[in-house]
Amino acid sequence: MIVEDHFVVRVGLAAIINSQPDMVNVAETGSGRQAVELFEKHQPDVTLMDLRLPGLSGIEAITAILGKFSRARIIVLSSFGGTENVFRAFQAGARSYFLKDVKGRELVDAIRAVHAGQRPLPQEIASCLAERIPRPELSPRELEILKLISNGESNKEIAGRLAISEGTVRVHASNVFSKLGCSDRAQAVAVAFHRGIISIE
Repeated sequence: MIVEDHFVVRVGLAAIINSQPDMVNVAETGSGRQAVELFEKHQPDVTLMDLRLPGLSGIEAITAILGKFSRARIIVLSSFGGTENVFRAFQAGARSYFLKDVKGRELVDAIRAVHAGQRPLPQEIASCLAERIPRPELSPRELEILKLISNGESNKEIAGRLAISEGTVRVHASNVFSKLGCSDRAQAVAVAFHRGIISIE
């Protein structure tokens, strides 16, 4: 579903999506309030959401949709970056955030990634998040687990490597996400790399 109040942009996005063999645009609107109604009717796999909408804002629409459908996958597509916009979008529950100058190929790849449960994070958006969120102080164990997460190791693998239980790994990982202001591994690793908390070996 596309939620965008500029008609020409909305038509362009629909054309890009409908040109993909594995995608179809099931609904579109320029209204935040109608976006909530259309989501309830169509329950799309992925929603592209502008932030500046008449009446109900994009942030308010995201909050309303996720209040009813907690598994909704929403990508913010906005003309405006800005630290506060980005932070509030993720705080509301957006899965990813792209600026409208994104290339078509990058956008459809992001839609597929979000549909698959991932949270692609462009570098400039990771930078905004890093600026907005205070620098955390991770414990040595949390830092150790964050590094292993960045290597792609699962909770089970980390538990085996460190000789601790999976439950303990989950607790430490949850603390890391909380301190970094992130909701999952991908965001945490992106923010940690950007801030220099961890580095590519």
